[in-house]
Amino acid sequence: MLRTNNCGELNISHKGQTVTLSGWVQRSRDLGGMTFIDLRDRYGITQLVFNMETNAALCEEARRLGREFVVSATGTVAERSNKNPKMSTGDIEIIVDKIVILNTSKTPPFTIEENTDGGDELRMKYRYLDIRRSSVRDNLLLRHRMAIETRNYMNNIGFIEVETPVLIKSTPEGARDFVVPSRMNEGQFYALPQSPQTFKQLLMVAGLDKYFQIVKCFRDEDLRADRQPEFTQIDCEMSFVTQDDILETFEGLTKHLFTAVKGVEISGLPRMTFADSMKYYGNDKPDIRFGMTFVDMTELTRGHDFKVFDDAELVVGINASGCAGYTRKQLDALTDFVKRPQVGASGLVYLRYNEDGSLKSSVDKFYTEDDLKQWAAAFEAKPGDLILILAGAANKTRKAMSELRLEMGNQLGLRNPEVFAPLWVVDFPLLEWDEDTKRYYAMHHPFTSPKPEDIDLLDTDPGKVRANAYDLVINGVEVGGGSIRIHNKDLQKKMFTILGFTDEDAQAQFGFLMNAFEFGAPPHGGIAFGFDRMCSLFGGSESIRDYIAFPKNNSGRDVMIDSPSPIKQEQLDELKLKLNTGK
Repeated sequence: MLRTNNCGELNISHKGQTVTLSGWVQRSRDLGGMTFIDLRDRYGITQLVFNMETNAALCEEARRLGREFVVSATGTVAERSNKNPKMSTGDIEIIVDKIVILNTSKTPPFTIEENTDGGDELRMKYRYLDIRRSSVRDNLLLRHRMAIETRNYMNNIGFIEVETPVLIKSTPEGARDFVVPSRMNEGQFYALPQSPQTFKQLLMVAGLDKYFQIVKCFRDEDLRADRQPEFTQIDCEMSFVTQDDILETFEGLTKHLFTAVKGVEISGLPRMTFADSMKYYGNDKPDIRFGMTFVDMTELTRGHDFKVFDDAELVVGINASGCAGYTRKQLDALTDFVKRPQVGASGLVYLRYNEDGSLKSSVDKFYTEDDLKQWAAAFEAKPGDLILILAGAANKTRKAMSELRLEMGNQLGLRNPEVFAPLWVVDFPLLEWDEDTKRYYAMHHPFTSPKPEDIDLLDTDPGKVRANAYDLVINGVEVGGGSIRIHNKDLQKKMFTILGFTDEDAQAQFGFLMNAFEFGAPPHGGIAFGFDRMCSLFGGSESIRDYIAFPKNNSGRDVMIDSPSPIKQEQLDELKLKLNTGK
């Protein structure tokens, strides 16, 4: 062995022992007759000591070591005179008798320390160096713990992990597929799976009853902080269950992960309908760590000759408690915030409830003091509160107010990443209408079952049908979603018809599933959790890239291996593909 111990485990109880450590040179310090080297491995850092008086040659050798040299050092564990409480090994140091250079290193392009001087692109290009930093390494260790705890929990409640194919059939619904040409079947293509959806349903038909998989999925879509072209899901399916059974099962998994990984106890998860989520929070993934819920003021504000409110489809407000003291500059900044193109509001109206009990609004000339008192009462406002109001088209205004609410939550410190408030959002619409194509699209996917009490509406008013679907939302982030599936062939056929599929299209794309339903498909349902998102949420980061060993950048490129990249003409010829160069 090139080491007897790792660089994170030695303490005062090892004093006097002879040990061998191996790792990378983090930094070195020459102090006259002494040289100190911090040696780092995956487990931590240990200080090595070289004394010019007792071994000048060894000390000189140590002074020639560069950053990130790989070395093995043998010596005696001694108590440090200047202990470092910030290090797990801060009570001891190694008086080195022998050092062996296992490999040299070029000077790294950025400092491999907690506070590095490397930018995102540079660190992604040298990701193998970035992973040596404790913060990145700890993220990957957290991911590992999440995966282990998930597998243990699911195994203990009777689930089995089954691998499903990675080369599958392309379908036009949902996000764009990544496609893979087939050499042996000229002109035909595989697709990489956006999820194992149809396969896990087939596993239920096969009688496996409780399935899960920590699985790679692929979507060719525009990227952002919480998206990657390849991502990981905790994919699950169960037979002979209702929605309540699924929510209870995976509420258990969620609680277990919080307890085992974060040491946080989560009480029962509340449930909120999609309709209430939109009404009170303006989106379908509400952050319920704080209040500031919407109050509809549409009828309360009409008929006072204020055209902005009179012409609006929706007038809605929030109560920013304790913010009546906001300055004009701060209010102007909020107005600028809601006018940003990403938010889309045309302006902001406010009402101050001053500490002396007086009321002052930005639309005083249109509304009397009695009117403003009614406003304050609608918000249950008290002296010191600030009411912020937006108006306009209903959907656009709800979206804008949702953004403003989150911004106020940030400004007031109400979105603490160490506080967790999970909930289930249920009763989503089954379908959404697209004006451009004049057809319905599945809100989730074509296999989602309608709520049993809404099935008759499929024939008369499909837009009002609610889905037997649910999302797990934590701190305003959707981390999981699923549904009870359609297991009846006739109902599935009707669903395909509503979605605009011809019988031929449905058979060509999903005939294998429809055929399976003829052989005793059980009632079943499931859920998929965004594993990368859960890891970033548990780790307190907004970017999932920090929790993926080798992520892509915002252009979908792996700058470390320079991919995607051209392939040789010989490979194209084998696949019988011709590039369209645009010439």
